[in-house]
Amino acid sequence: MFGAGLPVCVVLSDRPCPALALAEEQGVAAELVDRSGFGGFGPGFDRDGFTATLAATLVAHQVDLVAMAGFGTVLGEAVHRAFPDRILNTHPALLPAFPGWHGVRDALAAHVPETGCTVHLATLEMDAGPILAQEVVPVLPGDTEETLHERIKVVERTLYPATVAWALGELEAGREIRPPARVPAPAGAGAAVGAASRGGGVAQLGQLEGVDEEMTS
Repeated sequence: MFGAGLPVCVVLSDRPCPALALAEEQGVAAELVDRSGFGGFGPGFDRDGFTATLAATLVAHQVDLVAMAGFGTVLGEAVHRAFPDRILNTHPALLPAFPGWHGVRDALAAHVPETGCTVHLATLEMDAGPILAQEVVPVLPGDTEETLHERIKVVERTLYPATVAWALGELEAGREIRPPARVPAPAGAGAAVGAASRGGGVAQLGQLEGVDEEMTS
């Protein structure tokens, strides 16, 4: 997000991670709402309490749009009430195909000729929100989960910032974020941002790359 020139005003993570240090290097607020204070990763995790604290933290920063990137905790209703239809997520598959934590692995297991990246509005149901943008990535002979995921990430690094910039522009124009008639072109990512932020700008939720999806829920 930083490289695309987007107006990021806060980076929030659910565990200590490099994303927080990067935010501080960029002069952006870094917030840790640590799962360990809400029961950690076990069955006693207080999802509602965690979500309420996270939502209040974002509201305090007056953000316009929330962009999740590598954020592994499934959030409850409070954040969707605070930011209705203003939470974006990215997924390494062409939704509605292969939702869930293992989209790349599942695509390989299904022997599909192509998969890709999807940017969608987040909802209470995982990976089921309205699709805003997609880009295809071919599955090559000999691909492993790691090699295919890396090629999807290359696409994601362009498609996601471009879609965030487009969504900010929609909010600036007084429109709700809805699936566009035409997918926003990735080439416009940098140019679309200048006047897009009405207030706090974008809140990025995530841990950067390499999050252990087996440890999230």
